[in-house]
Amino acid sequence: MFLKKKPDRLHGILAQAKRSLKDAAAVNATRWILFERLKATGLPVEVGSGGLTKFNRTTRNLPKTHWLDAACVGKSTPEHLITEGIVPLLITATGHGNRQMCLPDKYGFPRTSAKGAKKVKGFQTGDIVKAHVSKGKKRGTYLGRVAVRARGFFNITTAQGTIQGISVQYCRIIHHGDGYRYEKGVRYSSHA
Repeated sequence: MFLKKKPDRLHGILAQAKRSLKDAAAVNATRWILFERLKATGLPVEVGSGGLTKFNRTTRNLPKTHWLDAACVGKSTPEHLITEGIVPLLITATGHGNRQMCLPDKYGFPRTSAKGAKKVKGFQTGDIVKAHVSKGKKRGTYLGRVAVRARGFFNITTAQGTIQGISVQYCRIIHHGDGYRYEKGVRYSSHA
């Protein structure tokens, strides 16, 4: 047996073989119903397989990325895709917080105080803000996601890191939090 000297790997493979396939079964049961309902809208709908997507991607000499795979799905993929200089928008679901009022200990009793206010002076955690701090140690302009604090001094997470204790008076809302984080992906270049 080829895994005789690797019992850990054999154990992992056997455990995976016994795992339930109910999730895959649920997807397979619903995908054709979804396709039929989309077709019923009268809009042009096309389906493809993973094999066709890979064929389209490799014949066009494109790297494997989610956004390029999405462009290569189906028979209607054009022979030449213009991808040079395209920067995809990466969207990540961040949620709107949770409903848990406080954290419990191992016995289920509350170990923290109740949650603070969800909105503070019109700002809510998850909003994108621009803060122009004109004086003090934290002088500068910051653009990022805000985490509100009841005292009115917020944390702003930027691409460079988190800046703590920025007063509400310096903040201006750019985009209200909608439960998603948006960021630019990597620019595609066929010469890379």
